[in-house]
Amino acid sequence: MQTLTMSDASRHIAGAVLLTIVGIEFGGWFMTRIVRGKVAMTAFQKSFARAGHAHAGVLVTLSLVTLLLADATAMDGALGWLARIGTPAAAALMSAGFFFSSMGRGEVNRPNKLIWLLWLGALSLGVGVVTLGLGLLTTS
Repeated sequence: MQTLTMSDASRHIAGAVLLTIVGIEFGGWFMTRIVRGKVAMTAFQKSFARAGHAHAGVLVTLSLVTLLLADATAMDGALGWLARIGTPAAAALMSAGFFFSSMGRGEVNRPNKLIWLLWLGALSLGVGVVTLGLGLLTTS
């Protein structure tokens, strides 16, 4: 049986990513308050809250997988860091983009200027997974 060995970089990032799950749990509790009508929100705000919470959970899970895959490549230096940090950064940025761009009181029915966080997160995800994918395809 082969044992799994993680690089120090991947192990540290994985530890930090795992700690974010407590925040995602809190978000899940807050979502139950939203769906029970305990928090006044527009339909737009509710949909962005759902999207932010869902992206956080899915991308954090994907982040842990990408760290293991990054250690299976021969990438180091800047490319290794891009492969390791792209998806975890996307989890934070995309969720923040959904949450912060829909904040406000009253009739909020469209994203505010903080929507740029969502697009920065999408860029981070794309760069991270493309770098990792190419690293896996070119590692012998």
